[in-house]
Amino acid sequence: MKAETKNGVGEITIESVGRSNDPKRNRRSHWWVLLLAAVIAVLLVISGIVPRIQARTALRRETIQMAIPAVAVVQPKHSSPAQEIVLPANVQAFADAPIYARTNGYLKHWYVDIGGRVKAGQLLAEIDTPEINQQLRQARADLATSRANLDLSKITSDRYSDLLKTDSVSKQEADNAVGDYAAKQATVQSAQANVKRLEELQSFQKIYAPFSGVITARNTDVGALIDSGSSGGPRSELFHIAQPDKLRVYVSVPEIYSQAAKPGLTADLMLKEFPGHPFEGKLVRTANAIDPTSRTLLVEIAVNNPTGQLLTGAYAEVHLKIPTAASAFILPVNTLLFRSEGLRVATVGGDGQHVDLKPITLGHDFGSEVEVIAGLNGSENVIVNPPDSVVSGQTVRIAQPSSGQGGQ
Repeated sequence: MKAETKNGVGEITIESVGRSNDPKRNRRSHWWVLLLAAVIAVLLVISGIVPRIQARTALRRETIQMAIPAVAVVQPKHSSPAQEIVLPANVQAFADAPIYARTNGYLKHWYVDIGGRVKAGQLLAEIDTPEINQQLRQARADLATSRANLDLSKITSDRYSDLLKTDSVSKQEADNAVGDYAAKQATVQSAQANVKRLEELQSFQKIYAPFSGVITARNTDVGALIDSGSSGGPRSELFHIAQPDKLRVYVSVPEIYSQAAKPGLTADLMLKEFPGHPFEGKLVRTANAIDPTSRTLLVEIAVNNPTGQLLTGAYAEVHLKIPTAASAFILPVNTLLFRSEGLRVATVGGDGQHVDLKPITLGHDFGSEVEVIAGLNGSENVIVNPPDSVVSGQTVRIAQPSSGQGGQ
């Protein structure tokens, strides 16, 4: 077929392919187009359905996973060979005594005030005792009279004894003279004892320190009436003395620790006045009896105080190191399950998926933690805050890695 341009300049010959008008080939091309469209449609359907199926499967899997309760676990900690308990304590001086008067009178003078350090035998005060002085003078006069009567009775007794040999007097008269002499001897001895008693009372005019220490109280002054209490009145405490170089610290140990609290244990004394500065002491003796009121054992701890830093009468905390009888484990209290069949803990088995309830036996209670003396081997994953409905064999999942710290 030929074609001419309108301007007749040139001529273009286009030769059509004769097979383009072939019906068989057109039909075949049509089928290929349909097949391609079908494939594309299937791919589009697959690309839309498969993600939905995958999402649905993932959702189902996540739902099943979320239906399994998540638990936090801890591993038991080994208890130390010696555990430390903290107890309140009273600090007292090794020697502590009130000083009273042993005679009546008026305070004449005092020589040491509170806070003064004194030596044993040092003069503390003097008492004026005019009544005792007068009684002593009278007693000495009575003693002199008794001795004069004794001398006269002795002369008479000797004379009657000599006269009896010549039968100048009767035996009865001689015996009377001898008996009177013996009575006068007893009278002299009585007068001597009375004089000695009054001299002792007079010696109590001076008050001496019974031991070396510190005067912690002075309850009298010059001119004050001193009553020894011998006449039934109230006694007057003049001074109070304490020996602070060595201290006695008394602690009431709970009965559960009484068997372990033995002499020789070390203890640290802590006071708020000295934060972070422990004072070392040693348990020296116990009462060897439980107080039925408080159910505690009274123990005494000796603490050296050469510089006098620690003041008597202070409140302190004693950190007492109690040895444990056997190796045990420590668990937080929020791992315990109180069941009708007994105390239990819930553990996650070796597969990390199933619960196992184990019976345990407790030792000491430390407040936020407890000591387990039987029922664990130390390798368990113990569930923290287990629900009351948990049962053996229940499926769980661990929400956090095992840790030696209790869940707080």
